[in-house]
Amino acid sequence: MKKILFLSAVVTLLSGCAGSGNGELIGGTDRLVWNPTDPYGMVFIPQGSFVMGPSDQDVPFANVSTNQRVSVGAFYMDETEITNNEYRQFERWVVDSMIRTEMNVFKNNRGDTLLSKYVVNGDTLRLIDWNVRINTNDEEYKFLYDSLFIKTYVDGKPIKEEDNFIYRYEVLDVRSLSKSNKTDEEAIDQMDASTYRDNFVVEKEVKMYPSTLDYQSDYAYANNETDATFNYEHIAHDDYPVVGITWEQATAFSHWRTHIMNSFLRAQSEPLLPDFRLPTETEWEYAARGSLSQSPYPWGGPYTRNMRGCFLANFKPLRGNYVADGGLKAIKVRQYNPNNYGLYDMAGNVAEWTSTVYDETSGSYSHDMNSDNSYISENEDANVLKRKVTRGGSWKDISYFIQNSTRSYEYYDVSTSYIGFRCVMDFLGRDKEDFQ
Repeated sequence: MKKILFLSAVVTLLSGCAGSGNGELIGGTDRLVWNPTDPYGMVFIPQGSFVMGPSDQDVPFANVSTNQRVSVGAFYMDETEITNNEYRQFERWVVDSMIRTEMNVFKNNRGDTLLSKYVVNGDTLRLIDWNVRINTNDEEYKFLYDSLFIKTYVDGKPIKEEDNFIYRYEVLDVRSLSKSNKTDEEAIDQMDASTYRDNFVVEKEVKMYPSTLDYQSDYAYANNETDATFNYEHIAHDDYPVVGITWEQATAFSHWRTHIMNSFLRAQSEPLLPDFRLPTETEWEYAARGSLSQSPYPWGGPYTRNMRGCFLANFKPLRGNYVADGGLKAIKVRQYNPNNYGLYDMAGNVAEWTSTVYDETSGSYSHDMNSDNSYISENEDANVLKRKVTRGGSWKDISYFIQNSTRSYEYYDVSTSYIGFRCVMDFLGRDKEDFQ
């Protein structure tokens, strides 16, 4: 009995001192324990340093990259490109939100006004959260779906009105804001901090439905009608990488992915995660090498075949024998062995968007730590500012273009049948071992 009383007294004493620390500096005592877990479908890429740039001869004498040692912080990366079925979750979220908004559902279960806006037919509406489930009449839902997204039917098949698939969001241009803090002190004096930061909020409105006709429009005098009409929608292509995606759409997908993840964590009173985003060009090359410095390809050596003569990626080998590697065009993800980090298809299949602006001379001025050259492109910008780096090469490229270090680009508002994307997320810390 005396032991119980003594322990109770100790517990009471300690709990009473929790806020003060007995005068010692002990930090806040109400902090949650942080145990990072790998996001579903992503792999951990440890921090490191590598020589970025050509690991083999510059075959076309492009002279668009130079060797430089750079260091990269730890991050997570999708083990495959985003697939059609994964992108379809984004599509359905937007569709569901738009339909329920049309039904005048403007409040969630707590009665709070929903914040995310979008525009349909010139009317400013509001997105509702995917987690909010409202009981609706199925026929009313179908009627609204048809009125918003279906233009007509041909032989019983719906023809979708792709321009009506709208995702609108806002981002804070942190990079421009940080520069202004150093150069625009007078403006800060003239307005309060909240108003000043509002000047750097960028509103984006993106038509998020993939361009399903790229397989046809990219190649004149070629029979690709089946791919043009079935590549995205059909269940047979669920595990194929999504294509027909502009850089803007890939960025919007990353924003949406952050929203649904952190909305769930916030509801569970869990710490939030950093944003999902497109990888920088530096992160992409570092991850593609898989810790094999100076190697031309993700799998290691200088050859595109293994010891048994099998090709190690889906590209355009043997002077145009597309099928020699097992695929005519893009194929399912995970059909070739991953690199040392567990990443699939870092060479070939489809090329991948990065967040980096393409500049032939960027190697001469980029920082040697987490080097990047990002910019939020706008329609009125000069064309040179609209170029975004693509990496990895695709099913239509010869071996030079699927090398780790080969740089290419496409304009941010252009979609093709051979460019997809994958996401990354910053790791909060040095290494996972620090939290074990």
